Amino acid sequence: MSEYILEMRQISKTFTGVKALTDVNFKVRKGEIHCLIGENGAGKSTLMKVLSGVYPYGTYSGDIVFDGKVQTFGNISDSVNAGIAIIYQELALFPDLTVYENIFAGNEVKRRGGIVDWNETIVQANRMLQKVKLDVNPETLIKDLGVGKQQLVEIAKALSKNVKLLILDEPTAALNENDSENLLQLLRELKRQGITSIMISHKLKEVISIADQATVLRDGRTICTLDAAKGEISESVIIKNMVGREIDDIYPKRPRQAFGGNVLEVRNWSAYDAQLGRKVADNVNLHVKKGEIVGIAGLMGSGRTELALSIFGNPRSYKLQGELLLEGVPAAFKHTSDAIRAGIAYVTEDRKGDGLFLIQDIKSNVTAANLRDISSKRGVINDNEEVAVANRYKESLYVKAPSVAQIVGNLSGGNQQKVSLGKWLFVGPKLLILDEPTRGIDVGAKYEIYTIMNELIGQGMSILMISSELGEVLGMSDRIYVMAEGRITGELPIEEADQEKIMQLATQ
Repeated sequence: MSEYILEMRQISKTFTGVKALTDVNFKVRKGEIHCLIGENGAGKSTLMKVLSGVYPYGTYSGDIVFDGKVQTFGNISDSVNAGIAIIYQELALFPDLTVYENIFAGNEVKRRGGIVDWNETIVQANRMLQKVKLDVNPETLIKDLGVGKQQLVEIAKALSKNVKLLILDEPTAALNENDSENLLQLLRELKRQGITSIMISHKLKEVISIADQATVLRDGRTICTLDAAKGEISESVIIKNMVGREIDDIYPKRPRQAFGGNVLEVRNWSAYDAQLGRKVADNVNLHVKKGEIVGIAGLMGSGRTELALSIFGNPRSYKLQGELLLEGVPAAFKHTSDAIRAGIAYVTEDRKGDGLFLIQDIKSNVTAANLRDISSKRGVINDNEEVAVANRYKESLYVKAPSVAQIVGNLSGGNQQKVSLGKWLFVGPKLLILDEPTRGIDVGAKYEIYTIMNELIGQGMSILMISSELGEVLGMSDRIYVMAEGRITGELPIEEADQEKIMQLATQ
């Protein structure tokens, strides 16, 4: 009997003339945690969609051998019935239904006659929740749970279907450090119970800590499979195979330069959220100088994004107190358009939800925040100028796409982020607020984003960067503020900062 629960042999997949996968071979041993890694657009998600039946048999070439049998999945139900479950980054839960209803949605516990047995459903839901070590009332509504707990409900839902192979696509992308570690610990426990897992992740430290084996894809091809038992899984080896070259320093160096005067200063700044009934920013004092990257670190819920939004025209209508100065001049913004005209731009952490029009093309997205500059006095958009502007940012930001007519929803995460960045650079800001600038993108695209940041600083721009990745904060900032519960708990020059000091301040 084969040691492999899964073998994907010579898998090729084409979309309208573009080859997404070329003769990919991928093998997973029974009872292991196997990480699938590669840059955005490398083919990881496409390969898993082939495996799970999203792309049915006949739309690709090659063979899938699962549990010793060649499979011809026609849809997701076929793969689920075979014992395969896939959990996507965007969770497929019903927010207004209870935990137990979600766990058994489409797989209801029924009595004779086909009537749903709700009492037994709750009993079995509790059993599944115990398996994933989630201590919540099964009658709780999904919308009342945090993202980390919702992720565990998704896994409980998969376990209720007697899953043999669990696939997780970027499972920790939206989780804080504690929830991420809890999830990884759960995967280790499921491994002890005999469940095999495939995890797609861009977080190399997670891959190194959890993977028994790791397969690297690049440009739709299998590059290598690394074995932890042989000591093959390391950051340098993974990066070299992912990007096809060595990246000696993930955070590109920039020459130290003298900073100018304050571009932004907030004094005794507070923001009160009436819906939450509390301050989300509490007596904050900070400043950003010309040509400086200032990092804001803190745990999820510390108020970093809320502070940024309160500065950027206050779109959530917080009750504000304190002073805001731009280049030493007091400013008050009634709307985000006021902030934009004053020279502030904000690149959101949620590029898909708030940052981009996914069904529109690159050129429409790049010019969306500054249509005035490409329009006539009568408000008619100059199509040629729009194309020229979009092409300029496509080239300067290294956006990988056939043309600026490409639909943004079809781009990889890294290229979407570059388009979002281009949209705000076109308004010509003095201060650029970057909220989680590299969330959900691969190491190669991260390096490109960091390089762009350095170029912008070299041109005299100032950057206020919010990031949950401590390595990113330490690697890119000139100075760091740490937030906890809406307050600034510390300010660290980069020469004195380290992860331990940041975490001490973040937990005060």
